[in-house]
Amino acid sequence: MFFRFIRQVARVIVFIINGRASYEQRDKLPKDTNYILVAPHRTWWDPIYLALAASPKEFSFMAKEELFKNPILRFILTKAHAFPVKRDNPGPSVIKTPVKSLKNSDLSLIMFPSGTRHSDELKGGAALIAKMAKVPIVPAVYQGPVTLGGLFKRKKVTVRFGDPIYITDIPKMNQEGIQEVEHRMMTAFEKLDKEVNPDFVYIPKNKKS
Repeated sequence: MFFRFIRQVARVIVFIINGRASYEQRDKLPKDTNYILVAPHRTWWDPIYLALAASPKEFSFMAKEELFKNPILRFILTKAHAFPVKRDNPGPSVIKTPVKSLKNSDLSLIMFPSGTRHSDELKGGAALIAKMAKVPIVPAVYQGPVTLGGLFKRKKVTVRFGDPIYITDIPKMNQEGIQEVEHRMMTAFEKLDKEVNPDFVYIPKNKKS
Protein backbone atom coordinates (compact mmCIF):
# COMPACT_ATOMS: atom_id res chain seq x y z
CA MET A 1 0.00 0.00 0.00
CA PHE A 2 2.74 2.49 0.99
CA PHE A 3 4.78 1.67 -2.11
CA ARG A 4 1.79 2.39 -4.35
CA PHE A 5 1.11 5.63 -2.50
CA ILE A 6 4.70 6.80 -2.81
CA ARG A 7 4.74 5.88 -6.49
CA GLN A 8 1.63 7.96 -7.14
CA VAL A 9 3.16 10.90 -5.31
CA ALA A 10 6.33 10.52 -7.39
CA ARG A 11 4.28 10.32 -10.59
CA VAL A 12 2.62 13.65 -9.85
CA ILE A 13 5.88 15.33 -8.86
CA VAL A 14 7.88 14.28 -11.93
CA PHE A 15 4.96 15.19 -14.19
CA ILE A 16 4.83 18.69 -12.72
CA ILE A 17 8.61 19.08 -12.98
CA ASN A 18 9.30 17.40 -16.30
CA GLY A 19 6.04 16.59 -18.07
CA ARG A 20 4.90 13.30 -19.53
CA ALA A 21 7.62 10.68 -19.95
CA SER A 22 7.69 8.11 -22.75
CA TYR A 23 7.58 4.48 -21.59
CA GLU A 24 8.36 2.16 -24.49
CA GLN A 25 7.86 -1.58 -25.00
CA ARG A 26 6.08 -2.19 -21.70
CA ASP A 27 4.75 -5.37 -23.28
CA LYS A 28 8.23 -6.86 -22.74
CA LEU A 29 7.65 -6.97 -18.97
CA PRO A 30 6.77 -10.47 -17.72
CA LYS A 31 3.18 -10.74 -16.50
CA ASP A 32 3.23 -14.04 -14.62
CA THR A 33 6.56 -14.07 -12.80
CA ASN A 34 8.88 -11.89 -10.77
CA TYR A 35 11.96 -10.55 -12.52
CA ILE A 36 15.03 -8.40 -12.02
CA LEU A 37 14.78 -5.06 -13.78
CA VAL A 38 18.29 -3.86 -14.66
CA ALA A 39 19.53 -0.66 -16.24
CA PRO A 40 22.64 1.52 -16.47
CA HIS A 41 22.64 3.92 -13.51
CA ARG A 42 22.78 7.42 -15.03
CA THR A 43 21.17 9.69 -12.47
CA TRP A 44 19.71 9.46 -8.98
CA TRP A 45 16.12 9.67 -10.27
CA ASP A 46 16.27 6.92 -12.91
CA PRO A 47 15.03 4.30 -10.38
CA ILE A 48 11.94 6.48 -9.89
CA TYR A 49 11.25 6.49 -13.61
CA LEU A 50 11.85 2.74 -13.86
CA ALA A 51 9.34 2.07 -11.08
CA LEU A 52 6.81 4.37 -12.74
CA ALA A 53 7.34 2.82 -16.16
CA ALA A 54 6.87 -0.74 -14.86
CA SER A 55 3.72 0.06 -12.87
CA PRO A 56 1.62 -1.63 -11.48
CA LYS A 57 4.40 -4.09 -10.58
CA GLU A 58 5.96 -3.42 -7.18
CA PHE A 59 9.69 -3.69 -6.54
CA SER A 60 12.25 -4.06 -3.82
CA PHE A 61 15.60 -2.34 -4.16
CA MET A 62 18.93 -1.94 -2.45
CA ALA A 63 19.89 1.22 -0.56
CA LYS A 64 23.15 2.07 1.17
CA GLU A 65 23.16 1.23 4.85
CA GLU A 66 23.89 4.82 5.93
CA LEU A 67 20.44 5.95 4.81
CA PHE A 68 18.79 3.68 7.36
CA LYS A 69 20.46 5.47 10.29
CA ASN A 70 17.87 8.25 10.09
CA PRO A 71 14.68 6.88 11.75
CA ILE A 72 12.30 8.79 9.49
CA LEU A 73 14.15 7.81 6.34
CA ARG A 74 14.46 4.23 7.60
CA PHE A 75 10.68 4.05 8.04
CA ILE A 76 10.07 5.36 4.51
CA LEU A 77 12.67 3.09 2.90
CA THR A 78 11.47 -0.01 4.72
CA LYS A 79 7.84 0.64 3.79
CA ALA A 80 8.97 1.20 0.19
CA HIS A 81 10.55 -2.30 0.13
CA ALA A 82 14.18 -1.14 0.39
CA PHE A 83 16.79 -3.18 2.22
CA PRO A 84 20.18 -1.97 3.49
CA VAL A 85 23.49 -2.87 1.88
CA LYS A 86 27.02 -2.13 3.09
CA ARG A 87 28.68 -0.56 0.07
CA ASP A 88 32.24 -1.09 1.34
CA ASN A 89 31.76 -4.65 2.55
CA PRO A 90 28.52 -6.24 1.32
CA GLY A 91 27.77 -9.50 3.12
CA PRO A 92 25.80 -12.60 2.09
CA SER A 93 22.50 -10.79 2.75
CA VAL A 94 23.03 -8.70 -0.39
CA ILE A 95 22.28 -11.89 -2.33
CA LYS A 96 20.11 -13.84 0.12
CA THR A 97 17.63 -11.05 0.89
CA PRO A 98 16.55 -10.33 -2.70
CA VAL A 99 16.55 -14.05 -3.60
CA LYS A 100 14.15 -14.75 -0.74
CA SER A 101 11.94 -11.84 -1.74
CA LEU A 102 11.82 -12.88 -5.39
CA LYS A 103 10.89 -16.43 -4.41
CA ASN A 104 8.40 -15.74 -1.61
CA SER A 105 6.67 -12.46 -2.45
CA ASP A 106 5.10 -10.59 -5.35
CA LEU A 107 7.99 -8.12 -5.43
CA SER A 108 10.36 -7.92 -8.34
CA LEU A 109 13.77 -6.28 -7.96
CA ILE A 110 15.30 -3.13 -9.43
CA MET A 111 19.09 -3.32 -9.77
CA PHE A 112 21.81 -1.26 -11.38
CA PRO A 113 24.54 -3.79 -12.26
CA SER A 114 27.19 -1.09 -12.59
CA GLY A 115 26.63 0.01 -9.00
CA THR A 116 27.55 3.70 -9.05
CA ARG A 117 26.02 6.21 -11.47
CA HIS A 118 29.27 6.87 -13.31
CA SER A 119 30.56 3.34 -13.78
CA ASP A 120 30.43 1.25 -16.94
CA GLU A 121 31.79 -1.82 -15.16
CA LEU A 122 29.17 -4.49 -14.59
CA LYS A 123 29.17 -6.56 -11.43
CA GLY A 124 27.93 -10.12 -10.90
CA GLY A 125 25.16 -9.56 -8.34
CA ALA A 126 22.27 -9.53 -10.78
CA ALA A 127 23.47 -12.75 -12.42
CA LEU A 128 23.83 -14.59 -9.10
CA ILE A 129 20.46 -13.42 -7.80
CA ALA A 130 18.67 -14.30 -11.04
CA LYS A 131 20.21 -17.77 -11.09
CA MET A 132 19.38 -18.54 -7.46
CA ALA A 133 15.84 -17.11 -7.63
CA LYS A 134 15.20 -18.66 -11.07
CA VAL A 135 13.83 -15.44 -12.55
CA PRO A 136 14.55 -13.61 -15.81
CA ILE A 137 16.49 -10.38 -16.11
CA VAL A 138 14.69 -7.55 -17.93
CA PRO A 139 17.00 -4.89 -19.42
CA ALA A 140 15.95 -1.25 -19.61
CA VAL A 141 17.53 2.10 -20.35
CA TYR A 142 16.80 5.62 -19.18
CA GLN A 143 17.54 8.45 -21.59
CA GLY A 144 16.90 11.95 -20.39
CA PRO A 145 18.38 14.75 -18.30
CA VAL A 146 21.11 13.73 -15.88
CA THR A 147 21.22 17.07 -14.09
CA LEU A 148 18.51 18.63 -11.95
CA GLY A 149 18.56 21.68 -14.18
CA GLY A 150 17.86 19.54 -17.23
CA LEU A 151 14.97 17.86 -15.45
CA PHE A 152 13.37 21.22 -14.63
CA LYS A 153 13.90 22.38 -18.22
CA ARG A 154 11.54 19.54 -19.16
CA LYS A 155 14.03 17.77 -21.40
CA LYS A 156 12.46 14.60 -22.75
CA VAL A 157 12.61 11.44 -20.63
CA THR A 158 12.39 8.00 -22.24
CA VAL A 159 12.45 4.58 -20.60
CA ARG A 160 12.59 1.60 -22.93
CA PHE A 161 12.36 -2.07 -21.97
CA GLY A 162 13.99 -4.96 -23.80
CA ASP A 163 13.40 -8.68 -24.18
CA PRO A 164 13.79 -10.68 -20.96
CA ILE A 165 17.17 -12.36 -20.59
CA TYR A 166 16.81 -15.99 -19.54
CA ILE A 167 19.89 -17.66 -18.10
CA THR A 168 18.68 -21.23 -17.67
CA ASP A 169 21.19 -22.29 -20.33
CA ILE A 170 24.11 -21.21 -18.13
CA PRO A 171 24.92 -24.16 -15.84
CA LYS A 172 27.08 -22.36 -13.25
CA MET A 173 27.57 -18.81 -12.08
CA ASN A 174 31.34 -19.08 -12.04
CA GLN A 175 33.47 -16.33 -13.60
CA GLU A 176 32.68 -17.53 -17.12
CA GLY A 177 28.94 -17.73 -16.44
CA ILE A 178 28.80 -14.28 -14.84
CA GLN A 179 30.74 -12.79 -17.74
CA GLU A 180 28.25 -14.28 -20.20
CA VAL A 181 25.29 -12.75 -18.33
CA GLU A 182 27.07 -9.40 -18.16
CA HIS A 183 27.73 -9.58 -21.90
CA ARG A 184 24.05 -10.20 -22.58
CA MET A 185 23.03 -7.28 -20.39
CA MET A 186 25.54 -4.88 -21.92
CA THR A 187 24.51 -5.92 -25.43
CA ALA A 188 20.86 -5.32 -24.51
CA PHE A 189 21.63 -1.87 -23.06
CA GLU A 190 23.51 -0.84 -26.20
CA LYS A 191 20.69 -2.10 -28.43
CA LEU A 192 18.01 -0.27 -26.45
CA ASP A 193 19.99 2.97 -26.40
CA LYS A 194 20.35 2.87 -30.18
CA GLU A 195 16.66 2.10 -30.63
CA VAL A 196 15.70 5.17 -28.60
CA ASN A 197 18.28 7.40 -30.25
CA PRO A 198 20.87 6.11 -32.76
CA ASP A 199 23.14 9.05 -31.90
CA PHE A 200 22.92 8.63 -28.13
CA VAL A 201 26.15 8.83 -26.15
CA TYR A 202 25.99 8.90 -22.36
CA ILE A 203 28.41 11.41 -20.87
CA PRO A 204 28.55 11.31 -17.05
CA LYS A 205 28.16 14.69 -15.38
CA ASN A 206 31.65 14.51 -13.86
CA LYS A 207 33.21 13.88 -17.27
CA LYS A 208 31.62 16.79 -19.09
CA SER A 209 33.91 19.59 -20.14
